[in-house]
Amino acid sequence: MQNLVKHVDVLTQGLKTGISGLMNLTSQDTVTASGVFFVNFNQDCTSLAVGARNGYRLFSLNAVDQIEQIYENDSEDICIVERLFSSSLVAVVSLSSPRKLKVCHFKKGTEICNYSYSNTILAVKLNRARLVVCLEESLYIHNIRDMGVLHTIRDTPPNPTGLCTLSVDADNCYLAYPGSNTMGEVQIFDAGNLHAKTMIAAHDSPLAALSFSQSGARIATASEKGTVIRVFNVSDGTRIHEFRRGVKRCVSICSLAFSHDATFLCCSSNTETVHVFKLEEPKEPPKQAVEDSQGGWMGYFSKAVSASANYLPTQVTDVFNQGRAFASVRLPFQNRRNVCAITMIQKQMRLLVASQDGFLYVYSLDMNEGGECTPLKQYRLDGQPDLLNDSSARLPVASPAPAQPSGSISSYAGILKGHSPDSMSDSEKFHEMAAATEAPPQGAFRFDDESEFPPVTQKTE
Repeated sequence: MQNLVKHVDVLTQGLKTGISGLMNLTSQDTVTASGVFFVNFNQDCTSLAVGARNGYRLFSLNAVDQIEQIYENDSEDICIVERLFSSSLVAVVSLSSPRKLKVCHFKKGTEICNYSYSNTILAVKLNRARLVVCLEESLYIHNIRDMGVLHTIRDTPPNPTGLCTLSVDADNCYLAYPGSNTMGEVQIFDAGNLHAKTMIAAHDSPLAALSFSQSGARIATASEKGTVIRVFNVSDGTRIHEFRRGVKRCVSICSLAFSHDATFLCCSSNTETVHVFKLEEPKEPPKQAVEDSQGGWMGYFSKAVSASANYLPTQVTDVFNQGRAFASVRLPFQNRRNVCAITMIQKQMRLLVASQDGFLYVYSLDMNEGGECTPLKQYRLDGQPDLLNDSSARLPVASPAPAQPSGSISSYAGILKGHSPDSMSDSEKFHEMAAATEAPPQGAFRFDDESEFPPVTQKTE
């Protein structure tokens, strides 16, 4: 019997791999048609970055009735672009040089620095204190003020998708990545103090998605099975919530995202449905109501169900205890990679979905009633003419910021091997990084474009 179960599991896994491969081919065809390689929201969902074969674009998300294109660069094919909050600092990786990271000041049109790595860059994550570069079997943690390498996590389990996440809060600066490629273990690293924090056994299957809450106190996880979403307390690894996304097999989770106050969690996949879960503690019924419910047939039935639960398998009781979606969205597509977010726009809760075919979808989320979310707008992000029937939903594009003449470009290539850059001093690099980033906590240097900086003492290794 055990051998039969084992063979069935192998067959199921093979079927899942085959279907996933077909879905990936479909996704690749979509990318080829639209020219979009990468879409992602910034840390506070006020901006959207789009990387394509003809460069990258940055959009502002401060209004529903229009989105403003604030920058466009058409120099090369961009497969990764990450913006630091609403600052001028962006980190980009091109498809033609997938091992090189460029840190740029897009308002000035200048490159601040660049780093070369031993393997392909799969993901880049930023907050106000750290910049993390994820390779397949290693993670590099940089100080975002001067781009110095603070720590390297080597020999991580194979991570071909570059799955990792960095908390937004620089005070709770946590980095999460898979601790195993065969099980759903989450390794949490304190990127602020540079030491391992905890390991969470989140799922039986390998991980597919990770996301921190804005404060860094909670982390949401999903496995390759894609049916169960779990939320854990970062401090001690205890499970706080468990939700059932669905029962379909061969579902690939694309993204997880908390709302700013961690009240809601959204989940998108390769299906046409986006689920929104409400993270609330179960309310205990009044004592009098509990006592009243003990009498009559309903009381007898409740006792019988509670008693029988002790004899049911753990998997069955877990299903009874799992929460269901509070709200949902029906997308006009499926089998396409996408990223979702929940944010407040003009004091209204909105659910945003950006797809890799070059579209942004905006939905209204009823925070009290939930249910089916109402579609509000659809915008085109790939620079092509918008052919929507509703002309009011077309993307109004503002004039991109003019690029200023590029100054001297420092080279960080080879610095990981001990070579020092030869064209810019540490003081100059610090000033250039400071001019591109936002204001840090009180007591530190201001990091905006109008700042005046005191003299900086050159650091020695």
